[in-house]
Amino acid sequence: MFRRTVAVALAALTVLAGLPGAARAGLPPQRLVWSECADDLPDVPPDERVRCARLRVPVDWARPHGPTVDLAVARRSARLPEQRVGTLVFGPGGPGDSGVERIRKGDRFSHELLDRFDLVSFDPRTVARTAAPVCAPDPALRKPAVPLTGQADFDAAVAYNQALWRRCRPTSPVFDHADTLSTVRDLDALRRALGERRLSFHGSSYGTLLGQQYAERYPGRVRAVVLEGVFDHSLDVRSFVRTQAAALQDSFDEFVSWCDRSPECVLHARDVRAVWAQALARADRGEYAPRTAFDVTAVALGLLAGPRWPQLAVIVRDMAAGTPPPEVNLPVSVAAFCADWPAQVRDYAAYAGVVRDARAVAPDVRYGAGLLAVQTCLGWPSPVRNPPHELNVHTRTPLLLLNARHDPRTGYAWAVNVARQLGRHGRLVTYEGWGHGTYQRTDCTTAVVDRYLVDLTVPAPGTRCSAS
Repeated sequence: MFRRTVAVALAALTVLAGLPGAARAGLPPQRLVWSECADDLPDVPPDERVRCARLRVPVDWARPHGPTVDLAVARRSARLPEQRVGTLVFGPGGPGDSGVERIRKGDRFSHELLDRFDLVSFDPRTVARTAAPVCAPDPALRKPAVPLTGQADFDAAVAYNQALWRRCRPTSPVFDHADTLSTVRDLDALRRALGERRLSFHGSSYGTLLGQQYAERYPGRVRAVVLEGVFDHSLDVRSFVRTQAAALQDSFDEFVSWCDRSPECVLHARDVRAVWAQALARADRGEYAPRTAFDVTAVALGLLAGPRWPQLAVIVRDMAAGTPPPEVNLPVSVAAFCADWPAQVRDYAAYAGVVRDARAVAPDVRYGAGLLAVQTCLGWPSPVRNPPHELNVHTRTPLLLLNARHDPRTGYAWAVNVARQLGRHGRLVTYEGWGHGTYQRTDCTTAVVDRYLVDLTVPAPGTRCSAS
């Protein structure tokens, strides 16, 4: 009798281990109710193929029967249903991008994917229609500029951040549960609600972290995962800042080379680096106040993502002549990012060391986006919910990585390092060009991704797509 009881218990555990996360938690399967989307994108005409729904998930996956939150979901039906492959879920970047907007606009996908997949995405926790916090900074507190200039600045940044989070927390039930691991559980609940046995996924930029960690947690539920513009979640804070600065410097070097050889550049036949240095010097002297040298760098960060070299050349020329840098909006979902990337910088001396590391590898651009990320998260509770680590992925189909050789935001070195971590469970395709986001850059990059998603064709090792 004892043996039979043990055998039954083991069999039950085996069955339980094979169930989706929501089923193991005792949550009933959901049925998505699709309806017309709210008309909150005035620049996007209505499309009868696009429908919206809400997916209810636990606020805290450790308490599956506790409070819940509704995730905003959108679906664009396949244009050729008779040739439909299945459902493809798009993982938005940022963190802070709206997946619902991506689906409604529809411009993120090739004609073949629009024809052959139902395309689905969602607004992750704290983003847009999914419990986005409604809060404003404390007007009594000063927000120090980037970069910080001393311990008083450092202390003020921590105080400013923590006061802002105290204001935001009550306005969003998921403010303290917006880490990517929680979103991984949401993604699996979405897969289940869509009726898909295995997940087809295309993650962009920060969305690649979602794809990586989904494949790590649920390898048996992966059909195909594309990682476009690859984030590396294995780095400590100094390596993170340093590699982002190096990536921006590399893209700036490419811009300088273009100006040197291209008469269409308004700085052609001039010393581009010297002109750029004049703009930074003006910022250092306070001539652009309240804008700083980081705001000058942010201009390059924004335009090199295109890349939009001619526009950058004009702005660099004008800044060097005294025009303040234009404002560049670099939005981020703080609740998600800070829960994934610990800003382990204890004081200004440590912060200054991070700045020196960045400038050592980026003599022209100095900083990169990583420094803003660190300053944004100073004072976040430690330890974070989703600490960095090396990947441990074992999927039947290798994950497809696609990255530009010269990407100012998710540098090529990140893609190479993630590919190393994945080993035979990943395949890196290199676009030998520029900018952030590479999928539809050329016929080659489009075909590599489409053949992988549609036919599960894994490109040969070392595959490269030349620049257009």
